[in-house]
Amino acid sequence: MRKALLILLLVFVVISSVWASDAIPVKVLILPKFENGEMAGDFPGEAQYYYEAYLDGADEYEIKGGTPGSLLYVKDGVALYVTGMGKINTAMSLNSILLDPRFDFSDCYFISTGCAGSATEYSVMGDVFVITAAIDYDLGHHADPREMENPENPTWFHDASYDSSSYKLLDQDLMARVYDLVKDVELETTEKTRAFMAYTFDNAEWAVRDPEVLRGTTVTGDNYWKGEYDQQNARAMCEVYGAPDPFALSEMEDVALAVVLDRFGLLDRYIIIRDSVNMVVFMNGVTPEGLWDPSRVTDSLSDEDSIEAADIFATAMENNFKVGSVVVNAILDGTL
Repeated sequence: MRKALLILLLVFVVISSVWASDAIPVKVLILPKFENGEMAGDFPGEAQYYYEAYLDGADEYEIKGGTPGSLLYVKDGVALYVTGMGKINTAMSLNSILLDPRFDFSDCYFISTGCAGSATEYSVMGDVFVITAAIDYDLGHHADPREMENPENPTWFHDASYDSSSYKLLDQDLMARVYDLVKDVELETTEKTRAFMAYTFDNAEWAVRDPEVLRGTTVTGDNYWKGEYDQQNARAMCEVYGAPDPFALSEMEDVALAVVLDRFGLLDRYIIIRDSVNMVVFMNGVTPEGLWDPSRVTDSLSDEDSIEAADIFATAMENNFKVGSVVVNAILDGTL
């Protein structure tokens, strides 16, 4: 009996090792959130430049539990998956990918990439950010300013019971190495975007500079928020949590990916590369109703006549790729 059990154990070990050796090793998983149209050859979304450079002709895999319509593309150690927008879609997508036994992520870096809205007095549209910490905008308590004792105060209140999910500090040594790699990458803008920023912010010096690669903290919200009050909340969150860099961006996914990676013990290999395509405040006299009321206007950030983003979208996507590709190449050649 003991001999039979030993044989069964040895068979199990052999089969397990075969399965493990058959898993496809992935060195870097790139996680854009949406694509405009096709994966290659047309107006770019968040995935296209990366797909064209690294995944053209890649093997394609359906992911059980992932975002409907998305495929995992894998080629030469690089993988890419369009996660869908919002915290639930991205968390479900990444969780499903990591649990798929066909792939080996034990030595993988994870890059969240995409567009975002950026903070006034710190950034301009077209900037690219290496993010050093991620905060969940929705966890805590929010009040309507009309019901506040002082409507000018932040309308967000910290609740420490959420802290394990609401604030994620990325590996600061890794972030320093990444930033050193990319800080001098030259970025582009457009004349229309320059004029857009100059007009809105009365030619303020910070608003009319050239785009740069910066460090910053991102605030993730399922609620696509905008405005001075909510920017005040985001800055208060960065202060309360002790984030290492200023509030830089608002987006809808990055803290959710951080939570998933943390639970798999992989947070120390997480990198966020985001570009700014709009600001987190209303610009040029546009009101919330004028921007979002579907009966009055339908505006897209990727529209070259956008009332929110001017014509920066495609240029910002290219800026993102210029920065992100340096990081991907460093991962692949082992210099990161």
